[in-house]
Amino acid sequence: MPGLLYIQSMVQDLAEAIAAALSVEVEIVDQDLTVVAGSGFYTERIGQKEEMGLLDSDYLYARTLRSGKSFVVTDPISDPEYDPSSREGTTKELAEICSPIIMDNSIIGVIGLVAFSPVQKKILLSKTEAILSFLQHLSRFLAAKVSESEAVERLTVLSNELTAILETIHEGALAINADGVVTHCNTTAEKLLKLNRCEIIGKTLEDFWPGTPALQVLKTGKEYIEKEEIYQTKGRRGMHFIVSVRPISGREKPEGAVISFRDISEARRLIYDLSSTVMDYTFEDIIGESIVIKNVKEQALKVAGGNSTVLITGESGTGKEIFARAIHQASSRHEGPFISVNCGAIPETLLESELFGYEGGAFTGARKEGKSGKFELASDGTIFLDEIGEMPLHLQVKLLHVLQNREVERVGGSKKIPVDVRIIAASNRDLEQMMQHGNFRKDLYFRLSVIPLHIPPLKERREDIPALVERCLAKYAPMLNKVFSGIEQEAMDCLLCYGWPGNVRELENAVEYAVNMATGDKISLPSLPPRVKENSQDQAVKVGAPLKERVREYEKMILQGYLNRYGSSLEGKNEIAEKLEISRATLYRKLSELGLSDKTREE
Repeated sequence: MPGLLYIQSMVQDLAEAIAAALSVEVEIVDQDLTVVAGSGFYTERIGQKEEMGLLDSDYLYARTLRSGKSFVVTDPISDPEYDPSSREGTTKELAEICSPIIMDNSIIGVIGLVAFSPVQKKILLSKTEAILSFLQHLSRFLAAKVSESEAVERLTVLSNELTAILETIHEGALAINADGVVTHCNTTAEKLLKLNRCEIIGKTLEDFWPGTPALQVLKTGKEYIEKEEIYQTKGRRGMHFIVSVRPISGREKPEGAVISFRDISEARRLIYDLSSTVMDYTFEDIIGESIVIKNVKEQALKVAGGNSTVLITGESGTGKEIFARAIHQASSRHEGPFISVNCGAIPETLLESELFGYEGGAFTGARKEGKSGKFELASDGTIFLDEIGEMPLHLQVKLLHVLQNREVERVGGSKKIPVDVRIIAASNRDLEQMMQHGNFRKDLYFRLSVIPLHIPPLKERREDIPALVERCLAKYAPMLNKVFSGIEQEAMDCLLCYGWPGNVRELENAVEYAVNMATGDKISLPSLPPRVKENSQDQAVKVGAPLKERVREYEKMILQGYLNRYGSSLEGKNEIAEKLEISRATLYRKLSELGLSDKTREE
């Protein structure tokens, strides 16, 4: 250990002062026999080894370091155990008094007062007792200074180590002393608190984090782990943290505490990452080259980059959740969680606590520590509210509050918890009609339908059926260790004729059924589900019909679907013509040819 080297500059000043006061020369060596300070002749030897550095020898300083005793040498030249250099005639010491420097029962050096002239020798030998006493006091003084310096050095090292450790922690971290003053702060804490380090270190915790119970730990000495706290300063939106505080033990009371905290959304994201097994969907996973599905995909891709609320409508099985997941993946929130909630599948009595969470003891059976709701879990990500039309009116009011203020209040709680979440809602019901009957709030509807997206049913995009069948075959065949070269035309015609009330979901089930039932290397008509075969026969397009008839009936089904969706008004027909990328005159002609003109009088 450095020992006297901690205070080398001060030791040198002291050696020179003693030499001037006593008119003798001074030499001070450390526990390794290295000259730390000296006067006169010894100034040139600073940094060199005395007695050749032989700590095991019987030379003067080595003996002093081992024994801890003081020595008086009256005739160095004739003393064989004084110093080998004296016998070589390189030095001309006439007398010396040396004393050990002792700190905490360890000998950390030697002070030597040396005479090079008869006058100096007389001074040393005539005042031996006084000089020995003086050297003992000087030894204690130097030991105290070394101890003090080492303590400061240790504190500095510990401080540097603590700073380094805190910087490696992913969480925000603060260290406070017994007065609640911040002594250390890591970079993550700066980011979470949205303050510069100079605004944190040297300030009391109460100055920038008012009301935190962390200061109570300084009084009680009891740590607390993983507690939720709201950090809010004047003029700033509150931050929701998970906080742990551990006291630094002192003799009678804590000498300080270490506070670690993290954004609760980070913890929720970790939980989500560990528990989520649902694959991520992108727009490339949405199969279809029909005009209608292309239009919807393009529109969805445009809105994905924003943060506006999206309302997706469409029949059951059209893939509304897949679209929601694709929007999430294409957004800036893709690294955050995607939380899906089926509002129609959760009992009404549980839906509120499921969405908004609850405080401990809020109701019988509630966890004592409380529970975060889906909105909290989705913070920094996206929440998908499927079957939003099934939400009861009293919860619609609470959802409206979340949309307006971006904060939730748990069941049984009073705190406002900020949430940064994008909302995508979906429904297979006619929400506008529900509004008119008072079953869905108008203000909530208009808040949700900032960006409306309608997913067309499969019967309006039958041209996508072959590609969907191919994708389903590629999915289910390997599961059953089967290999298929394709699907027979007769079977494909049947699939094209069927009305698909269950849409893409029903098509997937039908192909899975066919894969199980097929006996050859192609999907044939007999392997299709009975309901598909039976209902296909009732369609206008019969299996085996001429191509011209199939095309005619296929066009009729497409146009009828658009009429059902957009209506037969002038505006509706303009919309249909635009979507199908045909002129209005062509549309009128086709409607007349297909016998649909009597159903399309302009309103």
